[in-house]
Amino acid sequence: MQLRKTLLVGWVSIALLSGCSLFNSEEDVVKMSPLPKVENQFTPTQVWSTSVGDGVGDYYSHLRPAWQDNTIYAADRFGVVKALDADSGKEKWKVNLSEKTGFFSSNNSAQLTGGVAAAGSHIYVGSEKAIVYALNSSDGTIAWQTKVAGEALSRPVISDGLVLIHTGNGMLQGLNEADGTIQWTANLDMPTLSLRGESAPATAFGAAIVGGDSGRVSAVLMKEGQLIWQQRISQPSGATEIDRLSDVDTTPVIVDGVIYALAYNGNLVAMDLRSGQIMWKRDVGSVNDFIVDAGHIYIVDQDDRVIALDTQGGVSLWRQSDLLHRNLTAPVLYNGYIVVGDSEGYLHWLNTTDGRFVAQQKVDSSGFLSSPIVASDKLVIQAKGGEVYSFTR
Repeated sequence: MQLRKTLLVGWVSIALLSGCSLFNSEEDVVKMSPLPKVENQFTPTQVWSTSVGDGVGDYYSHLRPAWQDNTIYAADRFGVVKALDADSGKEKWKVNLSEKTGFFSSNNSAQLTGGVAAAGSHIYVGSEKAIVYALNSSDGTIAWQTKVAGEALSRPVISDGLVLIHTGNGMLQGLNEADGTIQWTANLDMPTLSLRGESAPATAFGAAIVGGDSGRVSAVLMKEGQLIWQQRISQPSGATEIDRLSDVDTTPVIVDGVIYALAYNGNLVAMDLRSGQIMWKRDVGSVNDFIVDAGHIYIVDQDDRVIALDTQGGVSLWRQSDLLHRNLTAPVLYNGYIVVGDSEGYLHWLNTTDGRFVAQQKVDSSGFLSSPIVASDKLVIQAKGGEVYSFTR
């Protein structure tokens, strides 16, 4: 079975580390699909590109930019954070969050991960060193920094005066938006073996809805961190440890009182927001965030099929299977098209009606890990090497 671009965390037991193989020789080797031949119906226009440090390299750090007030905020793993003009890509300010070790010594990496979030007068980013930073959006100075319960792997989510962080050891924490003090901690459980990454929460009506590594979706009351309900959407099964992975690492989507949630090796489910009761489920698995729009659900599954389903019952509408094992990013909806990046640095544009390719372009040889974002009329994506690109259609 394919391990995908997702890496296993260090929660592996000593027995596994001491010699028990997770894979069975050649049966587990998968081949990337060749690049499909596409006759471009249009050519996306690159508006600008600019470097933000050294990117993430070979690390599994989902450092996706954020956009607010005509400014793009982006970071690299080492600790460089930049504010860029969304129209021109010109730098507004730059800070470095790496740790100074001495006058003659090189700095230690801040190990930023999980993505940048912007809200109000601050931008937020977390690190593998279990630190969450709030920077003033005007000049990048540190407003506050807080030590959290574990690696801050998820993208910070700001809601109801709180900064919500889902840590690598299974804790959901609510930090005061003004000063970073920890208001509460909710334990979401951790299995022995899990995938590298954590679900960012979705919020609605004073509740945070978040996926966990145990295969459950949890609803937490944001006022005090109290657990409201939990619902299992993925049941561990299979002959190997990899087969039994059941993480819910995707961000749930809430539309009209319905929660849509997606697990690896599990199911896509629709649940009632109030009770967590499952309304319907379909056998689809992924670690990529997904889109719910105009009655349709768009997913990149764990084998890199791009799939469209109906929100009424999860009926399959179409699937595009020509990008298998190309390690696609999560999809984004831009100007009526689905756009995904791949590990070879291509952007693929698909028709939302039938999944056919409408455009394809080679952008960056370092490849893509994090999904594009939509910034007003522009599509913005950050490559693994640190270059940030802006396109229009």
